[in-house]
Amino acid sequence: MKRDAFFDNAKIMLIFLVVFGHMIQPFTDGSRPMYTLYTWIYTFHMPAFIFLAGFFAKGSGHKDYILNLAKKLILPYLIFQLVYTGYFFFIGKDGWLSGPFYPHWSLWFLFSLFCWHILLYWFKKIPPIIGLAIAIEVGIVIGYVSDIGHSFSLSRTFVFFPFFLAGYWLTKEQVQKWRTRRLKEVSLVFMAVIAGLIAAFPEFSSGWLLGSKSYEVLGSPEMGGLFRLGVYVLAVLMTISVLAWVPSKEYKFTYLGGKTLYVYLLHGFFIQFFREAGWFKVNTILDVVGLAIVSAAIVYLLSSSAIQTLTQPVIEGRTQLMKKWWQRISGKNSTLQS
Repeated sequence: MKRDAFFDNAKIMLIFLVVFGHMIQPFTDGSRPMYTLYTWIYTFHMPAFIFLAGFFAKGSGHKDYILNLAKKLILPYLIFQLVYTGYFFFIGKDGWLSGPFYPHWSLWFLFSLFCWHILLYWFKKIPPIIGLAIAIEVGIVIGYVSDIGHSFSLSRTFVFFPFFLAGYWLTKEQVQKWRTRRLKEVSLVFMAVIAGLIAAFPEFSSGWLLGSKSYEVLGSPEMGGLFRLGVYVLAVLMTISVLAWVPSKEYKFTYLGGKTLYVYLLHGFFIQFFREAGWFKVNTILDVVGLAIVSAAIVYLLSSSAIQTLTQPVIEGRTQLMKKWWQRISGKNSTLQS
């Protein structure tokens, strides 16, 4: 089936923002412009990414489907959890020793993605509006559980599940309705207003956007549910606003949208090394542009055929690309010998 350029463009834009957001995070302390940029990105980039994951969710939850899902998501999670543990120790990162179900850094997404697919088994039997209402309610209530957090990625699993479920239920035609000229004009104003509000109120904690902490930890044990509901509304409006501007035209880089899992799993090796090495500083706007260029280079490198060929056995559990590469090499050798 031919890939849709709109969705691939959206995925490559969002994975770039994931990498860029991680690149600039160390420079947000004490810098209102950097904190504004970082927080603005986080109002939508993971909700939108998760929404797209739900849009392409398939399967009915039968035994074979669950086993294939575990092979595709849980096996790479366990492998990379071990690999990142060793890598963090090697580069001298604090907190390098972590249990198998306390996800290192960005690996929470794989564990949560597996759980979201499992939850679909029950939620797709419920009418969409009711199911979404239940998912949102659970996402709000879970914040009152003080012990919930990073373990098993439970907090993020429940907090972000409404976006995955919304992606599952919405159709391509419904998403295309977001792309009207009128909505694009309104979205520009809305996104600018949100950026201005973030800059005006830097005391707003970006922790509310991460979905990984209880309300008690975030400093609002009583009103946290109301704040999370507001964050949900913000994330929905920002996601619609951003996706409204994603082009449907196919570009030379569009194909990279089909390789975002490789970027997501592998970019941490670069980001964490840069953080420990302290190679970058942000003093001017040109420094920010430089970090954006480095982020784009990381995305391009990790999307390359060479990286995909080398890491496919670990990430996808397949050796298809490796076999093709070996066949080409063998064919060339045979030709030279003849």
